[in-house]
Amino acid sequence: MSTLPLPLRQKLIDIAAAQVGVREVPRNSNTGPQVLQYQRATNLGGTGWPWCAAFVCWCLREWGRDPAVLEALQLTPDTFAAWRPRTAAAYGFHEWAASRKLTIFDENENPGEATLHTGDIVTFDTSHIGLLCTDSANIIYTIEGNTDEAGSREGGGVYKKSRPRSFLRKVIRILP
Repeated sequence: MSTLPLPLRQKLIDIAAAQVGVREVPRNSNTGPQVLQYQRATNLGGTGWPWCAAFVCWCLREWGRDPAVLEALQLTPDTFAAWRPRTAAAYGFHEWAASRKLTIFDENENPGEATLHTGDIVTFDTSHIGLLCTDSANIIYTIEGNTDEAGSREGGGVYKKSRPRSFLRKVIRILP
């Protein structure tokens, strides 16, 4: 199977990119109007908890509203709703992807082996998660929630980040 066509994968990144600049309210609280919307895309209730995985869940949920995405994934709106992730845990995405028979590349076991693609879901050894925009010369460019300018996994907003590829734990590829 091939990966989703670039324009469809880019739509996922565009959804995430439109959120860059969202910040927690109040600062350092793990909550706020938009953060709460991300958290509601998971199976964990309430607010005030780290939300990096919730951000990715929300982005995927929004992406699945596009009929072209549903067609490429061969899902209906109802089957997509059941298929999409709802985990509030970064490493919970590993289980979700395995249960959906998605391709998972283990960067700890085979560093640098996978060719990275726009729209891949990436997890980090720090129990953090984001969406891959692109990569170049062992640097990855991502969009992540619950981070900051310094790259903390306990940050306060949605940011575009650049990180060494060596920080990756796993790469999840969504296949048609």
